[in-house]
Amino acid sequence: MSDNTKGALLMICSMAAFTFNDTLVKLLGKEVPLFQMLFLRGVLASVLIWALARALGKIRWRLSRKDWGLVALRSGAETGAAYYFITALYHMPIANVTAVLQILPLTVTLGGALFFGEKVGWRRASAIAAGFCGMLLIVRPGPEGFDQYAIYALIAVGFVTLRDLSTRKMSPNVPSLTVTLVASLSVMVFAGVASLGHQWVVMDLNQWMLLAGAAVFILGGYSFSVLVMRVGEVSFVAPFRYSGLLWALLLGFVVFGDWPDTLTLLGGAIVVSAGVFTLARGRKLSQEKVDRT
Repeated sequence: MSDNTKGALLMICSMAAFTFNDTLVKLLGKEVPLFQMLFLRGVLASVLIWALARALGKIRWRLSRKDWGLVALRSGAETGAAYYFITALYHMPIANVTAVLQILPLTVTLGGALFFGEKVGWRRASAIAAGFCGMLLIVRPGPEGFDQYAIYALIAVGFVTLRDLSTRKMSPNVPSLTVTLVASLSVMVFAGVASLGHQWVVMDLNQWMLLAGAAVFILGGYSFSVLVMRVGEVSFVAPFRYSGLLWALLLGFVVFGDWPDTLTLLGGAIVVSAGVFTLARGRKLSQEKVDRT
């Protein structure tokens, strides 16, 4: 098995783990308040991430002031993304929320151009515009197809874009698992403080099992995503991130009986196609730059 094939399989596993986590969280959302769930999952996930990071020797607290600032910015963005994404997930079909998130490679490319001065030619600019049109088909602005939870999903996209852009500016020697652990702790602390103003519920064994499963899948998603960066070419592996939409379609239908309508599926297809084109175009330009040097 080639490194690229291994990387593709790891990316598919990572997306599956994150989507299974989302499914379990959505099941809990019917019975467990948001902040209580986020805090308890954060406790379990942080312990698991810390154990994994220690086992791999990837805990490092001596970072530059610049990197700590970026870690803090990323953690704040992760906290905002967790709140808005899970709130949207509680109230929208899982496939619809996941389809909106597929626009991330396009927003990150656009953000790189706007804030970092990265060049984006007319081809990628056209793909970004097409992707946003596809996103509009998913959320459908209007009195019937657009509500506050669709807005929450879009806000989550904005926070995740900020998270990814801040990650790109970190020094290469900052361990990924250290960054992940700090982000997990930040979400946990935020949820713990926010939960003080809300009534907690007593959880039964089934709910604790769902919560533990969500924490394990979060760890699996992070672990696989870290391994992906060590196997294969990123430009080859990255498009397999869109397998998350297929997992969301499958789990949404099997677990919740939801199936998106034709416009949502069409919008998702446009977003995915635009994203794959953008990634492929970026890979080609990077290769041409290497060949010139």
